[in-house]
This record gives sequence, structure tokens and C-alpha cells, in this order.
Amino acid sequence: MIKPIKRALISVSDKDGLIPFARFLVSRDVEILSTGGTQSHLEQHDIPVVGVDEYTGFSEIMGGRVKTLHPKIHGGILSRRDEDREEMERCMISEIDLVVVNLYPFETAIANPDCTFETAIENIDIGGPTMLRSAAKNHQYVTVVTDSSDYEKVMSEIRENAGQTSGNLRRKLAAKVFRHTSRYDQAINDYLAIDATRSGALFPPVLRPRYILRQTLRYGENPHQKAGFYVDPDHSVPGVSTAQLIQGKELSYNNIADADAAIECALQFNEGPACVIVKHANPCGVAVAKSIRDAYERAYQTDSESAFGGIIAFNCEIDRDTASTILDRQFVEVIVAPRVTSDAIEILGTKSSIRILQLGNLDNAGRPHQQMDTKKVSGGLLVQTPDIQLFDKFDCVTERSPTEQENQDLLFAWKVAKFVKSNAIVYAANHRTLGVGAGQMSRVNSARIAGIKAEQSGLDIKGAVMSSDAFFPFRDGIDNAAKSGIRAIIQPGGSVRDHEVIEAANEHDMAMIFTGIRHFRH
Repeated sequence: MIKPIKRALISVSDKDGLIPFARFLVSRDVEILSTGGTQSHLEQHDIPVVGVDEYTGFSEIMGGRVKTLHPKIHGGILSRRDEDREEMERCMISEIDLVVVNLYPFETAIANPDCTFETAIENIDIGGPTMLRSAAKNHQYVTVVTDSSDYEKVMSEIRENAGQTSGNLRRKLAAKVFRHTSRYDQAINDYLAIDATRSGALFPPVLRPRYILRQTLRYGENPHQKAGFYVDPDHSVPGVSTAQLIQGKELSYNNIADADAAIECALQFNEGPACVIVKHANPCGVAVAKSIRDAYERAYQTDSESAFGGIIAFNCEIDRDTASTILDRQFVEVIVAPRVTSDAIEILGTKSSIRILQLGNLDNAGRPHQQMDTKKVSGGLLVQTPDIQLFDKFDCVTERSPTEQENQDLLFAWKVAKFVKSNAIVYAANHRTLGVGAGQMSRVNSARIAGIKAEQSGLDIKGAVMSSDAFFPFRDGIDNAAKSGIRAIIQPGGSVRDHEVIEAANEHDMAMIFTGIRHFRH
């Protein structure tokens, strides 16, 4: 039977919640060993503490680099209580039952743009990970805490278990330690691997993505698949991983994927209230208007059929009027916005099946994402920089230049096309989509579908603009667009037949913009 905790070693950089926890230990007659800044912090709050140097009889050396690396420390942590008892007594080593350690803030240090290589190296913790790994390995006997949020759990179990923690908690805390030290070591590896090249290399020789399980999902893309949602703990840009669910049941796998697509698209627009409706990962309606309600109305009218059961994302606050209009118009799975007014929540609350995600402050919404885009393939991972750049140039290549309104609509359509699965064609006018053709093997077929969508919705595309996520390989795409009444086109350019495509546009008195950059989305 494991005896009550009698000795604790505490050495922490993060001192949040430490004093109440330490006072609790003292109230349970637990002796506290400590070092450096932690020892001073405890003594300043009149908490009795024994310095590690006093305990080991060996002063710290090398400017503090060596202080806990001593047999009396690690023997006390690693001892198998009965099996090693004689050796412990011979070496005059006492048992350490509780280890409370968190590490030098390496990631915080290197995040500072003024951090030098020498400063980074000095912020690599050696004694801390060693103590943590020792305690985690010996969790049969030792409780190890590396996260201040676990103090309360430990105190609760000590109260309920006659001064000791349960084996189940010790195992959970030990697993948490190895996750923590693994991430810590990976951060150091990433820093040194890139710094060693001195070339700003984007891709480290070994990539180990770090994600934490947010929730286990009911199922995956299909009901027979199991799924979980993992998040990057360092990601702070507004998005689906940082949004707060303020109404409705937990999101499904497909809800999360579609909400991500809708949010990313909605946040592209800052010229006014914008609404994006997504169905099966593709925008089926997008609009920018003077009011958020009008933006929704115009987005919905693009393809009301596909909008059924979709995801709706906004770039500004949802009010009561907009909420009422949504409920009158359609069935919706998820609504996303930076904020939702209390009376809008009240209206939407009449349909408890609607999930509401609140993004919060969008101040850093335009900040480029630091993390890479990844895609799982059989036996590997494709990694690329995110598709942030909108265009490389904005050059008119035809005899007729776009009007000011056409320019605005071309830019709008180009932003939308960036989020439509390839091959992507978008028809637009007056800051709204008229038809969207997505995910076809032929660009011409995508254009046909976009036209069919517009016709089904009773929207006239005569005088509208067209966006294509990649170049037109032949002039037939331009000829067909002209027959439909399209007056201006935006595309990357770069085809060996660009001259034929430009000639076709000139024949039809169309304006055409080349961006020099494509936006395939697979």
C-alpha cells in the first residue's frame, strides 16, 4: 500500500496558483524542496521550504545549469519503494512522493523577435525534463504535476484518499508529462533544425504536428467512420478551432469541415457586411451588402436549393432581423459570426437544432497563418505554405478595360473562386454571386453548371463578370461566356494559347484581367 505524500519537490517557471497549492501541502505536513526563483517565491509568502542545495549538500554550479541533477534527487524520485529500500538507506536517500515542475519558457523566448541564439540555448531546460520524466516513469509511486490547472485535482484526491492520489490520476498525469516534454523537445528541434541552415528553411527534416484532442465526434464523414477533432494549442487566428459554441449540440465532422470553409471565405471580405453559405465544402452563395440582412438575402438567392442544410458564415454581428430572416427562409445546420446579439440568440434559440458559433474579436483575422497546410495521403503527408496571396498582378490584357464596377465585381468573384473546389467558375455582379460551378473535371462544364445555377435561381448573368481559378486552355470558354452575356473575366493566365483566349475576348468586346496566380483547391 502506498503511503501518504510526505515530501514534494517544486520547481516552476509558471507560478500561477502555486501559493494556495503549497499552503495546502504544508497543512498536510508535506515537506517542500525547492530551488532558485521558486524557493524565493515560496519564502516571500512565508511558506517553509528546504533548498535543494541544503538537502543534497551540494551547491548549484555553472550559473545554475546544474542544481537538481543529483542522486539524492533522482534516487528519491525513481526508487521502487520496497525493492530499493536497502540501497536508499545505504546512500541516505529519502523518498520524494510529489514532483511539481514546469519548464523554462523556451517557446516564449524564441517567439521574441529580439531573441538571440545564445538566449534560446540558455532557455533549454535540462533538469526540469529530467525530473518530470523520472517522476512520470515512476508514477506507480510518484505523483507528477506539470500543469497548474491540475493542482485542484491533486488536492481533491489527497483529501479523499488519506493523503495520497489514486493510481488512475497518477497515470493520467504521467501521460500528460510525456506529451508536454515531447512537444518541448520538438520545439527545440524545430528551432535548431531551421537555425542550423541559416537560410530560413520552411520545412524541418522531421515534421511532427502537435495537436490536442478537443472532442471525440459522433462519427466521421460517414456514419460508419469514427472521428475526433484535434486543435493546435498555439493557433490564435479566428477560425473554427477557436470559435465558441454558444448554442446547439456539438458539431459533426462535416459541420466542422464546412464551417472552416465558410469562415475562411467570409473573412476575405472587409468592404462591408458579408455572408457566405457553404454546402459540402463549396460556397453556393456569397454576397457583400450595406446590411448583414441584405448580404444574407442576396447570398441565399444565388442557390436557395443548395443552401438547404448548409453552413452560414458572416463577417460581422448577427442581429435579430437577420436571425428572423434566416429562420423564415431555410433549414440551417450552423451559423457563424464574430458576435451574435442577445435578441438574435433568443430568436435562434427557438430552433435548438441550430448550432451557433461565435468567432469573437477579428482584429487579427487578416494575419497570415503561420501553420502549414497539410493533406494526408497513403503513407505520408503533403505539406505546403497556405494560399494567402490573392494575386501577383492585376493586369488588363484586352483592348477594353473593365469599368470601375466591373473591377470591383472581378475582385469579389476572384475572392470567392479561391474557396471553390477546382475546376472553379464564379459568375458575379454587384458584389454577389449569380452562379457557382465547382469541382468538375472540365472547366467548360463548371461554367455550364454556374449558368444552370443562375438560370434555376432566376438570376440574369448578362453584363456579369466571370472568375476562373486557373487559366483557360482554349478559347471555347471565352466564346461560351460571351454567349451568356459575360462582359469581363478574371483568370491567372499562363496558357500556351493565351493569345487565342485574349483574341476571343477582344472579338466579343470583353475585358480580361490576368492575376499571374492560380487558386486550385482540391
